[in-house]
Amino acid sequence: MLKTLDMHSEQAEILARIVRAEKKVRVRLARVSGLLSQAQISYAIIGGHAVAAWVATKDESLARATRDVDVLVRSEDLLHIREVLEAAGYDNRHVEEMDLFLEDRDAKVGDAAHLIFSGKKVRPDHALPTPDVEDSGIGEEFSVIPLESLVQTKLVAWRRKDRVQLRDLVGVELVDSSWPQRFQEPLGSRLQELIDNQE
Repeated sequence: MLKTLDMHSEQAEILARIVRAEKKVRVRLARVSGLLSQAQISYAIIGGHAVAAWVATKDESLARATRDVDVLVRSEDLLHIREVLEAAGYDNRHVEEMDLFLEDRDAKVGDAAHLIFSGKKVRPDHALPTPDVEDSGIGEEFSVIPLESLVQTKLVAWRRKDRVQLRDLVGVELVDSSWPQRFQEPLGSRLQELIDNQE
């Protein structure tokens, strides 16, 4: 009986940790978005949270949790962004060509808000630069990159997690067989491959 109680207690603690971790990410996303909005700095959430936001418009139960908070901004706003976020207690670091903002000096890099600059290539080998900052109009708490621009960024990056997230968009029928023709090669072929191989 004692062993069973210990097992249930351990499972409850694991679940509590998962809930706390997800809450921290949501708070980070809302706080950074709120600070940028209040300062009237143009931004759009990009990456996994943008995918989750779009998926949730069709079926919120299928939206995946993601640790990263990626924010698309204009490079000319960087000094203003630093002033706003540092005044709110964030610690700015430059790691692997990326500007990160951590909630405190002891925070892990993976728990930061990552700035991605519009109109620039995230990596030199990427086929296209990132799109401009645009508010899609979905969501009440933060601005999200438009769907077509989001799909393009995922096709350009083409990592395993990008392919998984693209499949999520296809799975809820936000992206269909008419979409590959919207993109230049090799992006169109990449999307067609995903659509043809959903399993």
